[in-house]
Amino acid sequence: MAGNNPEKSLILDPELLLRAYATGVFPMAEEADNPEIFWVRPEKRGIIPFENFHVSRSLRKTVRKALFDIRYDTDFAGVIDGCASGSGERARTWINQPIREAYGKLFKLGYCHTVEAWRDGRLVGGLYGISLGSAFFGESMFSRERDASKVCLVHLVSHLIEKNFTLLDTQFTTDHLETFGAVEVPRRQYQKMLENALTQPAEF
Repeated sequence: MAGNNPEKSLILDPELLLRAYATGVFPMAEEADNPEIFWVRPEKRGIIPFENFHVSRSLRKTVRKALFDIRYDTDFAGVIDGCASGSGERARTWINQPIREAYGKLFKLGYCHTVEAWRDGRLVGGLYGISLGSAFFGESMFSRERDASKVCLVHLVSHLIEKNFTLLDTQFTTDHLETFGAVEVPRRQYQKMLENALTQPAEF
């Protein structure tokens, strides 16, 4: 389904999408205006081991100040719009209409989840991802105010640990994610971690 020559498609069926995640594959698009999607299975996979999760002193202070009202699963459309707005690290390059529609369906089915930062009634940051078994696959995040998405990530990790999740998949690593403890693992090692996570139920 994926590799150096990814297979392209115009339709993302939710059932197919879940099967793909369960085998270590995920979809992307070249850009928002391109209706095609392609399937990706990286040779090295980005993850954040919970035991490695690092929060800087300044971010800890921000979290403690409770500047944002943190909500879960209340505004999927708003979060994916924010992620596609150009304010995220990979924004505008891959969230096209088929991806929006497919993840919207997964949200309604209870597989896609959001963590949202609100202030004064406005959505100012957030992230979304997919949960399967005790694995959470982070997809994208955005901020309209300083540290909003970072605070969402801190709350996400705390929530996943509380709910007995065992794997936080970031797909790739970036300099930004590495500051939180993200690392790369070889595909074979990742597949074993994924298989183990899928056998352990967890409720987001």
